[in-house]
Amino acid sequence: TKIAARDLGHAHTTALNVGVTTVSASVTLAARAGVAVFATGGIGGVHRGAAETGDVSHDLLAIARHPVVTVSAGAKAFLDLPRTLEEFETLGVPVVGWNTDRFPAFYTRDSGSPVTMTVRSGDEVAALVAANAELGHPGGVLVANPIPEADELDPDRINTAIAAALAEAEATGVQGPGVTPVVLAAIATATDGESVPANLALAENNARVGAEIAVAMAARS
Repeated sequence: TKIAARDLGHAHTTALNVGVTTVSASVTLAARAGVAVFATGGIGGVHRGAAETGDVSHDLLAIARHPVVTVSAGAKAFLDLPRTLEEFETLGVPVVGWNTDRFPAFYTRDSGSPVTMTVRSGDEVAALVAANAELGHPGGVLVANPIPEADELDPDRINTAIAAALAEAEATGVQGPGVTPVVLAAIATATDGESVPANLALAENNARVGAEIAVAMAARS
């Protein structure tokens, strides 16, 4: 069962035994438990066509609301990434690139959109978080950490697969959460299964960066 932040109360009151938390739920729980850094693969964001559907992930608001550093390889590649970044700006969330000035697109290192800040160490992130808190801006920070170069997939193959999958989803009436598995299956097919080890590689890389940031933040406390 997929558990977003809005589902946490229901999951608790019904004593749900097993659930997979989204970024919004994970960030909410991390903040409640006093965990300052959270690493994930990719966050949700503004979906393509959101101007008509209103489909915007609660991940964005949760990151803005809670004082947790989220480390990810950008947002999921099939989203509207420029509008996702615009939404973060509206919410006041610092989006910082880890050793990059470009916003990554999960399987690829450059989505075509820039980030406004670049950091090169956990100490720099820890200093940013401390400064934000001191200045009365205690919400979250998104650290955009590109997939390692050796594991990056071909952008053309990814974009072609995404376009075809989204067209198929629209033609068959698939909407909302149902779109994600359609797109992921198309990407896996288009990359001959290479998307699976790439996913693992970026997740491990994000965990490594998250650990460095956590150590730096702990040293300041």
